[in-house]
Amino acid sequence: MMPITSTADLAAFCARLEGQAFVAVDTEFMRETTYWPKLCLIQAAAPGGIEATIDPLAEGLDLGPFLDVMRDTRLLKVFHAARQDVEIFYNLGAVPTPLFDTQIAGMAAGFGEQVAYDALVRKTLKVEIDKSHRFTDWARRPLTDAQLSYALADVTHLAELYPILRARLEAAGRLSWVTEEMGAMGDPSLYDTDPENAWRRLKPKRHAAKYLAVFRAAAAWRERTAQQRDQPRGRILKDEAIDELASQAPIDAAGLDRLRSVPKGFSGSRYGPELLEVIRTALKDPEGYAPKVEREQGPVTPAAGAVVELLKVLLKARAEDAGVASKLIATVADLEKIASNDRAETPALHGWRREAFGEDALKLKRGELALVLDGDRVRVVPVRRAARPPA
Repeated sequence: MMPITSTADLAAFCARLEGQAFVAVDTEFMRETTYWPKLCLIQAAAPGGIEATIDPLAEGLDLGPFLDVMRDTRLLKVFHAARQDVEIFYNLGAVPTPLFDTQIAGMAAGFGEQVAYDALVRKTLKVEIDKSHRFTDWARRPLTDAQLSYALADVTHLAELYPILRARLEAAGRLSWVTEEMGAMGDPSLYDTDPENAWRRLKPKRHAAKYLAVFRAAAAWRERTAQQRDQPRGRILKDEAIDELASQAPIDAAGLDRLRSVPKGFSGSRYGPELLEVIRTALKDPEGYAPKVEREQGPVTPAAGAVVELLKVLLKARAEDAGVASKLIATVADLEKIASNDRAETPALHGWRREAFGEDALKLKRGELALVLDGDRVRVVPVRRAARPPA
């Protein structure tokens, strides 16, 4: 078995994909020691036995024809747990559109929380996936026939799995749920690598301008340094160090050395002076540099805490009734927002989630629904209010 290693062969393979209903795609990459993922192999399979592995490390290979396939809005791209694959193609300038994620589809179809690919294949196709090459060094060449067969099997199974999952969702009236989720995955902001926006993936704990200015500056410096050196963010500084830097705002080596989350000797390294300089620059105009952060709902009160616990039970009951993973419908953070505010800005009160859960959550808060234990299951029943006697 030989992977595609020339641009001409890749273009010929991509031409065979034209007019197909979908193509299943998977990637093998390495990023344990790097910031940027190193794409090592692409696997693709479409109906009719159209399948191939593509070697992006092959000398002289131009991925352009395959990137055009990823951009082709007429062809559905099927992935499992698509986030990191989509990020790779985003970095190459081609966001896969439209796409279908079988992990999310599996959650909507009743296969559990973030169902693993091998479990989904086993339950749906009755096939046991070979795991012997799971920890392969995909960057090493040449790849063996066994490695290539293992990699290709992932997408051939994926191509078989997709029509089954789609039919199951259509029968349950839930295909629109998954389609809505897939639309959100194409949002470029999810894959933004602009250092000035790096603070967004963290959670600032305070709202003072001085804190937020240093928080943004430190996060941007770390992101920029990680990109330039092609190292994981955590190799430069841990997340907790960003918060401590923002809280203490050190402006000299002595102040930097006092921080517990900053490695010993950091101030004397090549990084120390750079980091201190960006902090000092941010502090020249903290009001102007600080990002605008929307204040989250205040701490959950004892009364709201009790409502959250009731909402958790309701969520579990509704998820079981629908055969949907509860995590797909709402998170604990969503429940806390709903407990405190009937008009909270949360996905659980919009779209299909409101229909599946959010509307009942509000009814439970108003006393219009009750939770009743029926054997080992919780039932949700309407509350009949007694009519008031005439005055």
